[in-house]
Amino acid sequence: MKIYDNIAVAAPNIMLPNKNIDLSKWAVIACDQYTSEPEYWDDVKNEVGENPSTLKITLPEVFLGIENEEQHNARLASIKKNIETYMSDNIWEELPDGFIVLDRATSLHPSRKGLMIAVDLEQYSYEVGNKERIRATEGTVISRIPPRVKIRANSPVELPHIMLLIDDPEGLVIESAWEKAVSANMTPCYDTKLHGKSGAIKGFFIENDSDIAKNIIDGFNKILAKSADGMLFAVGDGNHSLASAKAHWENVKATLTDDELKKTHPARFALAEVVNIHDKGLDFEPIHRVVFGVKLEELMDEMKKRIGEENVLFGEDIKEDGQKIILTDGAKKVTATVTKPLHTLAVGTIQNVIDAMIKDNSSIEVDYIHGEDSVMKLSNENNTGVILPDISKNAFFKTIETDGVFPRKTFSMGEAFEKRFYLETKKITL
Repeated sequence: MKIYDNIAVAAPNIMLPNKNIDLSKWAVIACDQYTSEPEYWDDVKNEVGENPSTLKITLPEVFLGIENEEQHNARLASIKKNIETYMSDNIWEELPDGFIVLDRATSLHPSRKGLMIAVDLEQYSYEVGNKERIRATEGTVISRIPPRVKIRANSPVELPHIMLLIDDPEGLVIESAWEKAVSANMTPCYDTKLHGKSGAIKGFFIENDSDIAKNIIDGFNKILAKSADGMLFAVGDGNHSLASAKAHWENVKATLTDDELKKTHPARFALAEVVNIHDKGLDFEPIHRVVFGVKLEELMDEMKKRIGEENVLFGEDIKEDGQKIILTDGAKKVTATVTKPLHTLAVGTIQNVIDAMIKDNSSIEVDYIHGEDSVMKLSNENNTGVILPDISKNAFFKTIETDGVFPRKTFSMGEAFEKRFYLETKKITL
């Protein structure tokens, strides 16, 4: 592994399944997707069958709410056993130091390019107002970290769904690397279809001592030179996964006495995909809500109560300026215009209302939903969906630099089926 300390980047030893593995069954979508749709995961399980798959070495979060402690522990034990089996059966092949430049195609976008790197967890923080190279973009729920750390501590490898953003309007890093790889007629290190309507993905391995790799590092340095306060990466997806990797590294570091090993230990570096925020295939989608146990009219009343009746107007033809929030029971939609919001973003305003309701009534639950179709599907006379407006990505980095993190679960990059799939792996133990 080659470390570039100034830019918090390392060229890792990425591990890929060997040529005998069916990648269409190996690659599985991020575990924090379809958390209210167990039928999606049943479909994946049926398609995977007995084949080696990341489904068998990750924990889909849909099961966290429906399995008891005994079932949960059994699942964790199974994950550990499967990883050990994959290691002993040589399922993985480890590549030399380097990167993977990739292109993802879906039904919505023919191309979204990315770059697999490792990032230095010593230069990442989710604390509001920090000035590290790598920064969180949303509030971190501390209670969500320990279960993930437990999984990570029991595994010699990581399978990340972390996506980091860079502000690279000139395409100096990823787009340039892709063009050079294609021009050189390189052979893909993987090329496979993905489950359902999630499209396909192709990647080229870029060895660290190549001219393309040198251009990648040079591009990162040029972007950093333009940064107002030293930020290079903003976390797009997988904030809690990166926070858990950081917590795990702190635990590992506490056991190390060799200062040199503290600089190079594989647990210090987390595998992640970098995406240019200006990529035309990258849509910023709001993360919607479904409030379970609350009727549409009840949520409307709560908004008036919590925000002020004169500050919330309901109807399609409201001319007053304000934050637009759509409420639905699955059959009809009601537009709320908040003229005097509780937060600078609509998501912050409605989250304040929801949090206050849950504080008063612990039986109320909320889930965070990717895609309007899923919101409509889950909403009914007893569960109210909340559809939120888009987030502007043009001012994204500036917002983080000046205001800190967004409210939790503010945005998502693309629809649920466009999320990153587990495919690449890296060792996190010696």
